[in-house]
Amino acid sequence: MKNAMSYKGYTARVEFDALDRIFFGRLAAIRDIITFHGKTVDELETAFKEAVDDYLTTCAKLREPPYRDGIPKIHP
Repeated sequence: MKNAMSYKGYTARVEFDALDRIFFGRLAAIRDIITFHGKTVDELETAFKEAVDDYLTTCAKLREPPYRDGIPKIHP
């Protein structure tokens, strides 16, 4: 996938918004909508990793299996 990032088995599509001058992304192949953004590539990467970690933490708190590739995973 072009313009993609990966972390802990999760992938995100990334785009650049020229009007707002930010990079933004969305986790792919999960049932929830998880987005993140940053003004620089480093900020974007940090925000992406935080989004994945927060998603996994939230799933654990809710006792819901996290999804990856559209499939619930028992162990992230």
